Amino acid sequence: LEEKIKTSLIKLASKDEEIITEKELSKTARAEVALLNKQLGALRQQIAQIAETLEASEAIAKSQKTRIANLGKRLNAALANKVHELSYYRSEFFGKLRAVLGNQPGIRIVGDRFVFQSEVLFKTGSAELGTKGKIQIKQLAGTLREIVKKIPKKLKWILRVDGHTDNVPIKTVQFPTNWELSTARAISVVKYLINNGILPVNLAATGFGEFQPIDLRNDEIANRRNRRIELKFTQR
Repeated sequence: LEEKIKTSLIKLASKDEEIITEKELSKTARAEVALLNKQLGALRQQIAQIAETLEASEAIAKSQKTRIANLGKRLNAALANKVHELSYYRSEFFGKLRAVLGNQPGIRIVGDRFVFQSEVLFKTGSAELGTKGKIQIKQLAGTLREIVKKIPKKLKWILRVDGHTDNVPIKTVQFPTNWELSTARAISVVKYLINNGILPVNLAATGFGEFQPIDLRNDEIANRRNRRIELKFTQR
């Protein structure tokens, strides 16, 4: 009987320990749950604030996007108008040039460019305008001066003079490569236009060497076509 009582007491003591442990665990769990609830409440509050800020930002962005879109439309319309206006004077300029210079060999209009074959303006390997070349450029300058009088001052334009050569290498003291020759020829034309009343602010000289050919064949006919001065009337 004593043994049974002793065993029962041991079991009872063990149960009491388990109950105490469970109570402690329950208390800890309740504390953790309370903390989590508190953190969850704070998190919900932060999410609400973020959502409110995001909605305000999206509203501002939508408004700005609308303004930018409207501004873009206005700018595109203004640009299109300038291009159209410039196209009108360019057409008139090239039309009058065609009338003045006629259908002379070595001079032609290609798209929005007026093209002189180099032989019309320069001797082989030279960047100095010849007598015939000066006559042609002087006539061109006279036509351009007539057109300039009609162009509104607010319309910014340039006459770009592009020098091109064939792919035959050149190596002289004055022109180590075709870059120098093509650029020097373009500059010669620009300077002569300035001497004939065209303002420097409306002119640009560019040299392309042999790297922008219009005829890819490898013969003398192609070389002759690729050696050229191109004039392009464009917006600045």
